[in-house]
Amino acid sequence: MAIKVPILKTYPVTGMHCASCAARTESFVKSLPGIKSASVNFADTSIRVEFASEEISPSEMKKAVQSLGYDIIIDEANSQALKDEAHDTYFRKVRSNTIGAALLSIPLVIIAMVFMNIPFANYIMMALATPVVFWFGRQFHSGAWKQIRHRSANMDTLVALSTGIAYIYSAAVTFFPEVFHKAGIHGHVYFEASAVIITFILLGKLLEERAKSNTSSALKKLIGLQSKTVVLITGDGQQKEVPVSNVMPGDTLLVKPGTRIPVDGTIISGSSFVDESMISGEPIPSEKSISSKVYAGTINQKGSFQFQADKVGGDTVLAQIIRMVREAQGSKAPIQHLVDKVAGIFVPVVISLAVLSGIIWAVSGAENALTHSLLAVVTVLIIACPCALGLATPTAIMVAIGKGADNGILIKDAESLEIAHKVNAVVLDKTGTITMGEPTVEAIGWKKGSNTEALGKILMGIQKISEHPLAEPVVRYLTNSGIKSELTVSDFESITGKGIRATIDNRSFYVGNRKMMDELNIKIGDDLMAFSDSWQTDAMTVFFFSDSENALAVISVSDKIKETSVQAIKQLHSMGIEVHMLTGDNVQTAAKIAALTGIDSYRAEVLPQAKHDFVKELQKKGKIVAMVGDGINDSQALAQADVSIAMGRGSDIAMDVAKMTIISSDLSKIAGAIRLSQMTTATIKQNLFWAFVYNIIGIPVAAGALYPLFGFLLNPMIAGAAMALSSVSVVSNSLRLRTRKI
Repeated sequence: MAIKVPILKTYPVTGMHCASCAARTESFVKSLPGIKSASVNFADTSIRVEFASEEISPSEMKKAVQSLGYDIIIDEANSQALKDEAHDTYFRKVRSNTIGAALLSIPLVIIAMVFMNIPFANYIMMALATPVVFWFGRQFHSGAWKQIRHRSANMDTLVALSTGIAYIYSAAVTFFPEVFHKAGIHGHVYFEASAVIITFILLGKLLEERAKSNTSSALKKLIGLQSKTVVLITGDGQQKEVPVSNVMPGDTLLVKPGTRIPVDGTIISGSSFVDESMISGEPIPSEKSISSKVYAGTINQKGSFQFQADKVGGDTVLAQIIRMVREAQGSKAPIQHLVDKVAGIFVPVVISLAVLSGIIWAVSGAENALTHSLLAVVTVLIIACPCALGLATPTAIMVAIGKGADNGILIKDAESLEIAHKVNAVVLDKTGTITMGEPTVEAIGWKKGSNTEALGKILMGIQKISEHPLAEPVVRYLTNSGIKSELTVSDFESITGKGIRATIDNRSFYVGNRKMMDELNIKIGDDLMAFSDSWQTDAMTVFFFSDSENALAVISVSDKIKETSVQAIKQLHSMGIEVHMLTGDNVQTAAKIAALTGIDSYRAEVLPQAKHDFVKELQKKGKIVAMVGDGINDSQALAQADVSIAMGRGSDIAMDVAKMTIISSDLSKIAGAIRLSQMTTATIKQNLFWAFVYNIIGIPVAAGALYPLFGFLLNPMIAGAAMALSSVSVVSNSLRLRTRKI
């Protein structure tokens, strides 16, 4: 009997609007028959599910999830398009609801604070609050209803309950004021409280959806690097354009100049330079010839070649990068989720206390017991309104994000701010992060007694027509030295793996490496060898310029260390943070950079997978890791890290995957970002503490705990004022972040 292997699929999920939605969906799907495992990625709004096809089908899963109020897109051919459409629809809905709620809440607050004594004030405020609470805020009520149906509670429940009670109580005061007057109480309305809560929380939802949209755009850009068609060389030598999905290992493919390499493979004819910065992170394109490996998504430059496909589809390096980014991204339990969990306990406790206080008053036998009973229930529910609780995190985050932007630190979401203060290991990419990221000619050492201006013109003439990646820095250096060249170059030849040869005025010249000089028996003087040895010790790239007999000059090229890098690493060390460096460059260069900057450890000649694995290795040791990079090749490691930081002049994909971006590419800003996280987290904890203390003190007083001792009952109006004061204190505490230095 054949053993049936479980199917592993990833499906987009729509309708999830909070972390508890994702947790509820995941636990529900796990409970279905035939499900082996399920993992919901809230950041990517998808579910990765392993299931037995003989026990449950995708359509049955879809139907089950729909019963929760969410949906699974099982149309694999159009899943991404349908997912994007659903996200765009929801984003537009939240945006219009936020704008509508804000437009009505502003005049509502003005009337409640300044013009509360105008004729029909209560009716005007009710007219303004009604669409905010029941139309623009309808998602909270529907979300609360879903939770009730499944016997649970979240922030939707808290928002719906508090705003609903405040609204219903205010409506009762508006339509039946005599009831309250007879009880000797001046009925106060709380329409503005219910509307403002809805508006603030809608704004938070809008910001969250925008951040999630940016996350998905990173994956779209990575997917965009994949070729859709390839040029296949058939058995009879003909060229045929076919979809990349048709390519099989062993096929022979043609790559033309300026096009992306479609799959991983090995060159079998031709040569070229290939921009592999997405793999190695190095700015200098790699020279490729027969037997060289090439990778999907990298860009062929001016030459053309044929290669044999080795890895196709999901096995290519690019496909692995995409998969790792998708899997590593996701929610990492930020502080807001703690508030959701607390709300799950807080809401039923508050309701129980409100009902209990009402029952106690009703059976107390006190004068006006029923009136006091009703007022106690209403007052408890009003004072327990989650305004302060709901504002505690977003106000601190919003102020901190603005503070970061003022200091050149772009922060995408709350997650990075909530985790960064715990970082105890920072992993730095070398090229473009510690160094400038572009090859620069450091110096040219000329042969003693030579006419440097004349030779400079010859060298410049040759390099101006060269396709080699190091030619441009040489031309730039000579130009800056005041040298111009209009010489006619003939018999130009590129010698693979060695350098170039050219003829000027019937005289042969060469520009190439030491291997080329030795093979041509070109003499290198002691003065030039001294230059060469010294520069190689300093981890520079060295090559020579010669005629057919003697070396005329030696040229050193390097990627300069940024001026701020050394100081930045000292700052991180002073904060007790380990600093590691990963690079695709050679060991000699890596060792020199590490020594010059004071880095604790380094790894050289690493590929994207190795960077990702190193971050994971540190995490297994219990480290909270911040990864700092600027290239596509860093995106896997960035996605895996606890905190991901991109340098502002790097690739768009690195910046999209990362949760923070340093605009100026100044490494010293990393320490500033960590300090900002420390201050923000402290502020959030303070806000949450005072929000809970307010409820711990306010709820018993609202229930009438002081009445037996002092004969004091809290008026709902005072409860509303206390609620407003708690919100003001939370916002004021958050605004203190603006004045603090990072």
